[in-house]
Amino acid sequence: MTFGGPPQPQQPSPYTPPPAEPAPYTPQQYSQSPYTPPQFAQQPTYASALAQPTSYSPPAPVAPSPAESLPALPVPTKKGRTVSIWLFGLLGFLLIALIGYFAWALGPMASVIGLVLALIPLTIVFLGVRMIDRWEPEPKRLVFFAIAWGAIAAVGLTLLVDVGLTMLVGPRDEVLSAVFQAPIVEEFWKGLGVFLIFLVARRAFDGPVDGVVYGALVGAGFAFTENIQYFAISLIEGGGEQLTVTFVMRALLSPFAHAMFTALTGFAIGLAARRHASAGAAFGAGLVGLLGAILLHGLWNGSATFADFFALYFTLQVPLFVGFILGIVALRREEARLTRARLSEYAAAGWFTPEEVTMLATPAGRKVGLAWAAQLRGDRRPLMREFIKDATALASVRQRAITGRDPLAAEDERALLIRTRATRAALLAY
Repeated sequence: MTFGGPPQPQQPSPYTPPPAEPAPYTPQQYSQSPYTPPQFAQQPTYASALAQPTSYSPPAPVAPSPAESLPALPVPTKKGRTVSIWLFGLLGFLLIALIGYFAWALGPMASVIGLVLALIPLTIVFLGVRMIDRWEPEPKRLVFFAIAWGAIAAVGLTLLVDVGLTMLVGPRDEVLSAVFQAPIVEEFWKGLGVFLIFLVARRAFDGPVDGVVYGALVGAGFAFTENIQYFAISLIEGGGEQLTVTFVMRALLSPFAHAMFTALTGFAIGLAARRHASAGAAFGAGLVGLLGAILLHGLWNGSATFADFFALYFTLQVPLFVGFILGIVALRREEARLTRARLSEYAAAGWFTPEEVTMLATPAGRKVGLAWAAQLRGDRRPLMREFIKDATALASVRQRAITGRDPLAAEDERALLIRTRATRAALLAY
């Protein structure tokens, strides 16, 4: 039994900081910070800690040693940024059933060999996705859930549909199954996983880049389990020679195929998320992205069925992959632009200097900042990474607040402002 597929191969509204002064801060006083969100005059739905423009002076060095860890600082709430443990429990149950299926259908030895080989393309894709996600990393639990959904739930549900269709209509033409059934069924279940993340972790789904990341991770998980099957079948049917050909075709020439397909669905849902769309609107946008994923998937499978695979690979698939990379670069630049715009508002309010905004919101600035932190006593790059991470999260919180889609924005903003001030003080310590 196979899954199908070829075995071989808004802009935010203008913002004016409200009249308020930032509470004075020292690391020893952070837990008793007199912070109280002031009344917000222009946008009453969101009370912000932003102040009127003030002259900025860095806090005096106070910490005796950067080697000492920072005191326990407040953290942004995880509500709306994580997945219920019950969903992981469901995936665990499905995993047991999937392991039993592979052991029964392919045998333990072939399944283990297929699993070990399938880890190689999974690692390649995961590292590629992490490069995309490096600007503002997604929560680890959501990253794990996305991979697990693709590897377990999407595969298991695809198998159930395949078994059900076989029982209803009997054996089907393998070509039609690969070119039509597989793209529709597989992309639907994978896309459902991305939409599920949107529903349960809405505050961690900020825009198109996040959608691409979650979609690519779901696709990578699906490809991982599918590769276990293909590698095991190749070993059983053709020995090491056929296994080598299948491995080169699937693991080396096309490791990003499934990731690219489902990333289209994620991209569409991410666009809806950026516009503060409702669940229904996001579902509709996801269907449009799903259609693109199905067409691209069907084109990929059809290239190995109806035409010269290698000819189409170099003339069509490679250019599509290059276009995908260029699209990611453009999305990353837009994400950096939004980060800089939001942090500039805080700079105008006196929370950062303009130079700090450049350091925190540009790739070159981050590189310079880390190099500078490495020269400080005790190598303070970990502190600089925390400073960058919290400032980037602060910009995202501000963006969500402006679009009115985060009722917990004020709480998160307070925590992140306290964290960035404490980290800056530690960076400047003697």
